[in-house]
Amino acid sequence: MLAEETRRIDGRDIPCTVNRAESPLAWLERRGLLTEAQVAAGERLRADFEQAQLGPRVTMAWDAAPAQGGRRGPPEPLTRSENQIAAKRRVEAAMAAAGRGLSDVLWRVVCCAEGLETAEKALAWPPRSAKLVLGMALDRLADHYAGKSTK
Repeated sequence: MLAEETRRIDGRDIPCTVNRAESPLAWLERRGLLTEAQVAAGERLRADFEQAQLGPRVTMAWDAAPAQGGRRGPPEPLTRSENQIAAKRRVEAAMAAAGRGLSDVLWRVVCCAEGLETAEKALAWPPRSAKLVLGMALDRLADHYAGKSTK
């Protein structure tokens, strides 16, 4: 179930192909269990998580080292490493805004794409509780991205 979407990353709209069947958030949204704002907040966190490369690596990065230039002109755009560091800081800020207890379910379901049942077992929660806690965590995350105070 591939779809073409535009993601806003570092102030730029980036076209990308998204596998909607991959995301537990899309599954919950299709069943009417999450709002559009909750899904948007979760997908924004997931995009930052992927850009920060916080997930497990399968192989070594074979990217070429950046060339050293001595030319003058407008400032260079951020390097890949700088973008990665900025994304990691955004993920950390989002998790801090969610708070203890809520960040756990965000990490597992949104970032690592675990199913709700798997997250419940890993967190030793009762059945069907992750759905409720995830909704609260995504509400807090949406408030964070909207600039609203959650404290």
